[in-house]
Amino acid sequence: MVQREGFAVNVLIHPKAGYTRPDATLRPMRSIEYDAFARVTQKLSATWQNRKSDFPALVQALTDNLGLWSTLAADVASSGNTLPSTLRAQLFYLYEFSEIHTRRVLEGSATVDVLIDVNTAIMRGLRGQGGAT
Repeated sequence: MVQREGFAVNVLIHPKAGYTRPDATLRPMRSIEYDAFARVTQKLSATWQNRKSDFPALVQALTDNLGLWSTLAADVASSGNTLPSTLRAQLFYLYEFSEIHTRRVLEGSATVDVLIDVNTAIMRGLRGQGGAT
């Protein structure tokens, strides 16, 4: 408990410490975005395999994935975003698609496969390998 309290105080004193990696400013933004998609995609895949024995973990992975897409959607919807408007619209559409498909997965009428495919395409795009749209 003492460690948690110390952590909370540390995060209050240094708010960025709880949300960023120390080397994040040295890494290109595309690399950071790639890592975020890689983590959430791996989590989707792993929790899908164990969905019958640990459904709450799948729900958390879906929530994390949707949170990532929500953050991306807010960014591309902002007036200061410098991506081409067509790409911004496509990325926002993928957020909407992910939101709808996530509901279907939770209802049991769909799998996570398409969400993993979409994330993988975005990761290829971030690596400059095409297939992001």
